[in-house]
Amino acid sequence: MTQPLRIDFISDIACPWCAIGLASLQIALSRLADVVEPEIVIHPFELNPQMRPEGEVIVEYLGRKYGRTPAQIEETQRLIRERGASVGFAFGPRTHVYNTFDAHRLLHWAGIEGRQVLLKLALLRAYHGEGKSPSDHDVLIETAQSVGLDAARAREVLQSGAYADEVRAQERENEAMGIASVPAIVFNQRYLVSGGQPPETFEAAIGQVIAQA
Repeated sequence: MTQPLRIDFISDIACPWCAIGLASLQIALSRLADVVEPEIVIHPFELNPQMRPEGEVIVEYLGRKYGRTPAQIEETQRLIRERGASVGFAFGPRTHVYNTFDAHRLLHWAGIEGRQVLLKLALLRAYHGEGKSPSDHDVLIETAQSVGLDAARAREVLQSGAYADEVRAQERENEAMGIASVPAIVFNQRYLVSGGQPPETFEAAIGQVIAQA
């Protein structure tokens, strides 16, 4: 008999470790399919809230923000590609960093439509795998349609500014909880695991959560 498991996944589409973390979590859940019945809820987090819509060259941005050299950035990206491959996520070339607020609004709507995790995965692939801009409305609409969401309604959401207040409220709630980096994964609204952990770490954490439930 399976036990219900609430999973709050706080992340940003711009975050490569979030792509790794979500892929890794899904592997862990597949291994525990006979044990838990998960409900994953996606929550917004913006790594670059002040980023202009057209984005910025990633090497220049990371160099200025974190003081990293191009060589250091390339080494980190190499590590990210290796970690991604280990959990089945293929990273492609990413030249720019973008604003993701509109994508988070679309994800909020997708949650209402029951397609939130599917859209999250598709957006992560579109940006990290294909280098597409998650601030481009045409990209967002195309990606929404690819997971079975209505393209006309997606366009309406994006053009109207819908769900902006809801996204901001969730971001304030995350801040109040002390969430300062992502991915942050909360099990049953009590147990926090941070970072793009390997599947075994998530398996162990879930096992402890179920044992204490």
